[in-house]
Amino acid sequence: MKVKAMLMDEMTLKRSLMRISHEILEKNKGTDGLVILGIRRRGKALAGMIRDNIEKIEGVRVPCGELDINFYRDDLTRASEQPVLRNTLLEVPIAGQKVILVDDVLYTGRTVRAGIEAIFSVGRPKEIQLAILIDRGHRELPIRADYVGKSIPTAKTETVRVLVPEFDGETAALLCEREENNGTN
Repeated sequence: MKVKAMLMDEMTLKRSLMRISHEILEKNKGTDGLVILGIRRRGKALAGMIRDNIEKIEGVRVPCGELDINFYRDDLTRASEQPVLRNTLLEVPIAGQKVILVDDVLYTGRTVRAGIEAIFSVGRPKEIQLAILIDRGHRELPIRADYVGKSIPTAKTETVRVLVPEFDGETAALLCEREENNGTN
């Protein structure tokens, strides 16, 4: 992958997450009944950042967990004959709660659909709201985010990489493009 452009540097990304945090609090009139779930891997890291922002703003630590969607993917057989399943880590039950589902990039909508199925496998929330850092378009399912850091129209040959410290050692969002293989190594 070749980096084509920086979509968000560290400060821009953190400002976007702070804005999303304020929007969540405004829409939900505070923190009562909120649970934040990040889709494993980078969604989990972003969910933790949102939880920390909300704690700074409201002085309340909202329950936060991570969601493993591997078993709920519609491309499960193509991904692996024997998928590795990890536990969904939740601090509190989600039944009757307002769940904020967090992921890094919204593309076709299939990851979010799998996330919704995973949520319902562990309980029935009062509602599910979707927070996305980057919406790149190309939806295949009728899914729309409630909170968006940035909308970036992309080509199908492009991809968006979100970098977070726990996995990448830095914080940023990059627009990348597949490098063409012209027959040379």
